[in-house]
Amino acid sequence: MQLKVMLVDDEPFILRGLTMLIDWEKEGCEIVKTASNGKDAYEYYKENPVDLIIADIKMPVMTGLELLEKIRQEDTNTFFVIQSGYNDFAYAQKALRFGSMDYILKPVQKDTLLELVRKVVSQKEATAREEEDNLKLQRSYLVQNLSTLIKGKADAAVLEYVKEQLPCSEKVRYIQIWLNAFDYLEEMDDNELWELKKRLYENCTAFLGEESSYCLKDVFGYDEEHNISVIYCEAMAEKRQLSMQEFMEKLLQEAGRDLGVPVVLLIGKEVDDIAKVSHSYSSACVLKSFKGFRAEKSLYYYEEEVHVNQNKVVLCKQSLDKLISAVEQNDRVEINNSVDALFTEMESIGMTGEIVSMNTNYLLFQLIHLAVEQDESVDQEEVMLYISNNVFDADISRGSRAHLRRFACEYAEYLIQLRKNVSRGVLMEVEHEVREHFAENLTLKELSKKYFVNSSYLGQIFRKKYGQSFKDYLSNYRINEAAQMLLRTDKKISVIAEEVGYHDTDYFISRFIEQKGCTPARYRKNAGEIDKNE
Repeated sequence: MQLKVMLVDDEPFILRGLTMLIDWEKEGCEIVKTASNGKDAYEYYKENPVDLIIADIKMPVMTGLELLEKIRQEDTNTFFVIQSGYNDFAYAQKALRFGSMDYILKPVQKDTLLELVRKVVSQKEATAREEEDNLKLQRSYLVQNLSTLIKGKADAAVLEYVKEQLPCSEKVRYIQIWLNAFDYLEEMDDNELWELKKRLYENCTAFLGEESSYCLKDVFGYDEEHNISVIYCEAMAEKRQLSMQEFMEKLLQEAGRDLGVPVVLLIGKEVDDIAKVSHSYSSACVLKSFKGFRAEKSLYYYEEEVHVNQNKVVLCKQSLDKLISAVEQNDRVEINNSVDALFTEMESIGMTGEIVSMNTNYLLFQLIHLAVEQDESVDQEEVMLYISNNVFDADISRGSRAHLRRFACEYAEYLIQLRKNVSRGVLMEVEHEVREHFAENLTLKELSKKYFVNSSYLGQIFRKKYGQSFKDYLSNYRINEAAQMLLRTDKKISVIAEEVGYHDTDYFISRFIEQKGCTPARYRKNAGEIDKNE
């Protein structure tokens, strides 16, 4: 951050002396203007931002005091310093009353000027940090409220706040934005993946410009595969003189710019107000579930993919029921036969998008019901998440029989885990893993492999015991460890974030605010103030 400085004095040799007295650039400053009277200085100030003005008290046309008074009528943030050859308390008193931060006597000494400039730089940096903290707090609060609204749990106060922050017109849609290269992403280390997701977010916000607040990267946690969302409204396209479809194509293009990885947009159904955005979000989630059975493309519209015409669509119920029975019995031979029979029947009646939608819908919801029958404590949302993640498995060609066979066999194994109730001892091992390796990239997927437990079932028994997801548990543990480090060490916040497992400092700060109610810097400062008082 470089401060812009204006020097004002009617004596040219004093101006030259001030410009040469210290190394302004070394002190983080740039002299952007020198003026010989207050009027010229004020004309420049009206058109150009200035951080610090050092002005003589007596000048022709407009004095330094008159310049100070005029500026203070419009701006209280610019630092102002009066210099004078008069050691008169009345002058100094008047200057301070008008908001001058200091009153220095001519000839100005180098040490005096250095002390003054460094004081201004320090205060400016502190103000910038405070403003940045406030912006992060506001952003975090908006994300929390949007998350509540998107999940359909918002009350009137939350809805009113969101509408104030994001004034949406009619025709609102929720958009999920995905990196669509499963094999490629699996080969990446954590830092590479964090950086890629950050660049995706930056691409989206750059495209949206003034509407960047409508783009969210951490509504459901940064560790999620899908971590970028956009709340779209009709005005966004109209502003750019685009149709809705043209806007989506442009967003897709800009989101994937220079990433080297294909991007997919799942576009939820249109709703008439942001108050109903949860319905659009739910439809985008349905799109994710069905996407695995569709031909590969980059833009998926809910209306196109899930629309069902009851007069034309045929439910292959007999084939589906045989497949569901084979999954329940973990009969792999029958699973293969049933998948073949289902595809043969769908192909015989046309294999249209509507037919696939109807039959996929029936299959998925029957499988959810099957899981709940095995264990009444099973969270249906967790089962849906498991199904969604497996249907979305990007390393298998979309819509293929092999895809459905693999999914059905894995789901059969999942049901076996539910029946066995394998939780004894595993949760203790998971707790130990968190204590010893919380800063590493711990995932349920890897832990389930290590302890030979289905990942979705492990997630369910974990939530049942702790009342929260594994990711939330791990995040809370990391933040608590970070809080201790803030109090016990003087390490930089970015270093602490890295040491507790967050490679993205901004995301770490966001999660810290969410849990502790303030930024890490404020948390450390508050603790220091408490110690002083005691």
